[in-house]
Amino acid sequence: MTEPADPHEPQPLDTTAQMLTRITAQLGTQLTHLHLNGTRRPMSTPHLPTLVAVAHGSRDPRALTTVNALLDRVRELRPGLPVRLGHIELNAPLLTDTLAGLDGGDAVLVPLLLSRGYHVKHDLPGAAATAPHLRVRVAAPLGPHPLLVEALHDRLTEAGWPTAPGTGRRSGIRGTGVVLAAAGSRDPDSAADTRRTAALLSERLGGVPVLPAYASAASPTVPEAVRALAARGRHRIAVASYFTAPGLFATRSAAAAPWIAAAPLGPHPALARLVLHRYDQALTRPCVPPSSQLVSV
Repeated sequence: MTEPADPHEPQPLDTTAQMLTRITAQLGTQLTHLHLNGTRRPMSTPHLPTLVAVAHGSRDPRALTTVNALLDRVRELRPGLPVRLGHIELNAPLLTDTLAGLDGGDAVLVPLLLSRGYHVKHDLPGAAATAPHLRVRVAAPLGPHPLLVEALHDRLTEAGWPTAPGTGRRSGIRGTGVVLAAAGSRDPDSAADTRRTAALLSERLGGVPVLPAYASAASPTVPEAVRALAARGRHRIAVASYFTAPGLFATRSAAAAPWIAAAPLGPHPALARLVLHRYDQALTRPCVPPSSQLVSV
């Protein structure tokens, strides 16, 4: 019988050819993780449900640019996650086209909308019903949520909202007030969501009154809310733009500001984190049945 090799005895070295073969294989494996410019490729993450961000759509060309910038932030926060964009109307790609272009598997529709309403409750599950080749979940709208308040604060500060000297803390001063300008909806749930965001923003501003107002379909309008605050002795009135991206409603609302007007939320880091938060939440919920016209949020 052949004696087993003593593990303490030195073993013969690889031949030069064997060493070169092994080194070549290792280099080949490493190079598959690099782009041609030398940067590292993201690691493959198969089978992740596709995040389909759903924007409303706008004729304002700045809207599409802004939404794409927001989604670039989302991709930076979670490399390897497949992220697509679909619009409810006015812009390409339309949501139904985006869903039709997916090969199959799972998708999560994340509305870039700030409250519950017809689009979230009916349009999104309706679009999901046109894609029977997919397993689709519909996330909750972005608002209300504290991350939105963080973004609203920052946009107000950028526009000139006063801060306590030497602290950088946002501070209300006597006579100030804020109108939270939103798109508006006939759905009472939408108004309730906007009122909740207004209350959260008021808390963060140290009790400064924040009145919700609407660009369409609901009241009060932004000018009406401005007049209501003025009647209460608030003569430095800011408009907080409760819109994801620039557009007609945001522009009209800003024009009604008697003092400062904040920019739309846009690609704010807090908004990007919130998009991923809604995506993760939706993964714990059942898929929308193809025939469903109700959303699971």
